[in-house]
Amino acid sequence: MATEVKQASFQTDPNVQKNRWWILVAVGLFTFMSTLDGSIVNIALPVMSRDLHIPMNQAEWVVSIYLIVVCALLLLFGKLGDAFGKIRIFRLGTFFFVLGSLLCGFNQSLTFLLLARSLQAFGASMTMSTNNGIITEIFPIQERGKALGFIGSFVSLGSIAGPGIGGLILAVLPWGYIFWLNVPIGILTMIIGHKILPHDLLANRKPIDFGGFMLFMITIVSLFVGVFLGQQIGFTQPIILGLFLLAILMFSAFLWYEPRQKEPLIAFKLFRNSAFTLSLIAGFLIFVTNFFFNVISPFYLENARAISPTIAGYILMMFPIVQVIASPMAGSISDRIGPELLTFIGLVLISLSQIGYLLTDLSTPLWLFMAFVGLVGLGNGIFQAPNNTMVMSSVTAKDLGIAGGINALARNLGMVFGISIATTVLYGAMSHNYGQHVTTYLAKQPDVFIYGMHASFAVALVICLIATMLTGVRLLRKRR
Repeated sequence: MATEVKQASFQTDPNVQKNRWWILVAVGLFTFMSTLDGSIVNIALPVMSRDLHIPMNQAEWVVSIYLIVVCALLLLFGKLGDAFGKIRIFRLGTFFFVLGSLLCGFNQSLTFLLLARSLQAFGASMTMSTNNGIITEIFPIQERGKALGFIGSFVSLGSIAGPGIGGLILAVLPWGYIFWLNVPIGILTMIIGHKILPHDLLANRKPIDFGGFMLFMITIVSLFVGVFLGQQIGFTQPIILGLFLLAILMFSAFLWYEPRQKEPLIAFKLFRNSAFTLSLIAGFLIFVTNFFFNVISPFYLENARAISPTIAGYILMMFPIVQVIASPMAGSISDRIGPELLTFIGLVLISLSQIGYLLTDLSTPLWLFMAFVGLVGLGNGIFQAPNNTMVMSSVTAKDLGIAGGINALARNLGMVFGISIATTVLYGAMSHNYGQHVTTYLAKQPDVFIYGMHASFAVALVICLIATMLTGVRLLRKRR
């Protein structure tokens, strides 16, 4: 029988409040590392392919398996955090993530690497699903936006800084060190966490809906394998269509099954809260938009403009640097004036940056392109922290774990769909312009790429405008 375990709030515990900013650092560092490992591997794939003696399309599964495992497990660990304590799940996640990172660095075989990568993702999903819930429980309402702003900064820095950091490591060290980098930082963070993270005060010990989890996991795995494999062999192949059909059937079964459970994996009543649902949708759409930029901008700078990878990396770092500065400030302002206006302003700035990319060509001054990169970083910095605050503050304390899991899932789904849609639109438009099927950058044909880039950012602009419109309507309703 389910039992509630409730004690005094962390927000009234002087010892916890004394260490709350150190707790934020410990949670934030693991958030950064787990997000970083979704993007840092891409730049090392050619080296891995050569060292492991495998084709490039097999090496790409080192990236794909991480995203698949993370997304498949986020909701389960969010629910387990509510049932057994978010801090307990977070601690376990840090151990599995560091162990997986250690094993990933050994140059054994593709099978060994994929298993180690899965273990790493297993731990990452435990930390991703509980980080926002821990911060929401510990920080008082007047500081919550600022604290979640810092977490948002760690997420964004990790999601976009991967290629730059990975490139610096590969310039002087073997590829295993992109994983081993996590080990000393992770161990240090675990030591800090052991000293300052309190024991959980809230746990409901309710049974876990493993039937719903299995349906959801099959949905995610079949969908993502279909997306990743479809990019390699084509989306019209029977096996890909079969995987998508399986995903649709399993998700339909999940929607039918969940409302009939006493303790479902997802309580659909959460989505009746318009602040929660609209903020999730907006967050998902903006991560889709951001990953259009992640996919296309390196091609534009390094191939079309013939800029060295080092200089291109410095230019692209404008995005996370500006966001890291803006996000905590926006969170702090959100604590005073409320989040609705800031989310709208942030989305307007992101939309303007997409218009800038849409007008960018081979003659655009680099300083102007850098201004567009900084503008999207500023927009994300203003948007992300207040949006996360709205998600996490719109649910009760007993649902913080699953809310954090859903929020992280929306973010990761945005990454996957952003990459998939961006590459599909880019190469589809390039093929249309060139008159032949194109699957890569065409040397000495920068005009073909620019055509595809403009088509891609036109789609990104539409996606961003949908999010802007939704938040604009919400803002108008609030002010009436």
